[in-house]
Amino acid sequence: MSRRFLRIGILVLALAMVGAACGDDDDAADTTTTAAETTTTTTAETTTTAAETTTTAAETTTTTAAPSGLTCGDGITVGVITDQTGALAIYGAHILRGVPIGFEYATGAPADGDVYMVEDCPVRVLYRDDQGNPELSATAARELIEVEGAEILIGTVSSGVTATLQEIARENDVILIAAPAAANDLTGSTFNPNTFRASRNNYQDGIAICEYLTQEYNTFVQIAPDYSFGYGGAQAYRDSCTFFGGEFVAEDVYAPADTTDFTPYMEQFVDVDADALLVTWAGGGFVPLLQAAIDLGVLDNMVLGSPFVDNIVMPAFFSNAIGSTASIIYHYTAPDNAINDFLVEKVAEYFGTFPDLFDADGMNAAIMTIEAIKASGGDASADALRDVLEGMTFEGPKGTVYIRPEDHVAIQDMYVVTLLNVDDPEFKYYEYVTTLRPEPPCLLEGEYLDRCGDLPVGSLSGS
Repeated sequence: MSRRFLRIGILVLALAMVGAACGDDDDAADTTTTAAETTTTTTAETTTTAAETTTTAAETTTTTAAPSGLTCGDGITVGVITDQTGALAIYGAHILRGVPIGFEYATGAPADGDVYMVEDCPVRVLYRDDQGNPELSATAARELIEVEGAEILIGTVSSGVTATLQEIARENDVILIAAPAAANDLTGSTFNPNTFRASRNNYQDGIAICEYLTQEYNTFVQIAPDYSFGYGGAQAYRDSCTFFGGEFVAEDVYAPADTTDFTPYMEQFVDVDADALLVTWAGGGFVPLLQAAIDLGVLDNMVLGSPFVDNIVMPAFFSNAIGSTASIIYHYTAPDNAINDFLVEKVAEYFGTFPDLFDADGMNAAIMTIEAIKASGGDASADALRDVLEGMTFEGPKGTVYIRPEDHVAIQDMYVVTLLNVDDPEFKYYEYVTTLRPEPPCLLEGEYLDRCGDLPVGSLSGS
């Protein structure tokens, strides 16, 4: 199977998500950047393949079954906060499909109104729209906690906005399950013991893509947005590509997230002799960034190799890349398990379409929530849930997910696929190649540094 990357002039590492697909400006309500980080306003952060030397086999699932007649007093309330109407609503839609299907799968029945039953324990799930805005997200979180009594939060698309939720969850001593936000900081510099991931982080993306890139390219430069998602992405790619034998031949370039004229930033690469330009970007700025690179001739000597993105955007960006092999966070045709089959079936039944890039993250967050409630015996206090979430393994549409106890990173599968077409009406674009599980370093700092234990700290080499 070919491992060549897309050769279209620039090497673009688009982190969607991912904070996913996924990142906002940490200090402002910038709705043009995503936590499901993407190369455009509508593309999602994507993952890539991991080196076998830095991946581990999945552990056997050991979720705890609920005792017969599990109770939880008056019930448990879960608040789901995501972008439903803002700039990242395309990815919020994935979460709004995956989460309820995950709760249905984990409880064995659809909701009665907004309530799912776990034995005799009612679990109420409420949804709020944050429009990718940290102020709206904070308002929604406080309302869910203070008025509705939410003890667990799930969210959100943007990494910057998720950092806001992270602090509110800490202040109110409730659990936050981050999905699909991907910035390293959430389980790194801004970590607190109440934050857990259901999605991957920047480093898992970096490990995966760089193992492949360094088989074809030797020297690199990169540009990233000047906020947490950009810093995390650049750090992960620099460390990962160096770890696998690549060399960065210039300092990383950071541009403000709202940049519209990239000329002064791209001018810094004009006289640099590098094989590939890595671009970590989110939002509409990618278009003028690329245009500046073309106008200045930066692309004359550099190449493109990008992870694949969501179903809707693929035809626009990869129609000239048929036959290329790259990685992807999730595509519904890649996993082979009954839970993924359930997700595919229910998305078709309820929404008339097929799962997309972050549907599996939403489903994983819901399954993780129910498994934690079962394992705690219906105790939704932060203390009880932390005890059972740390080190938990559970089965989801991407296979086994392991919540690393040291830093709450979710170790999970990523996929390598070959692009066959971009016009299949059921989005069957790919031929499956392989599955890998990247193991990122521990990025905890300060008072939490000792939690890292025997994990490599700060970088893949641990130095």
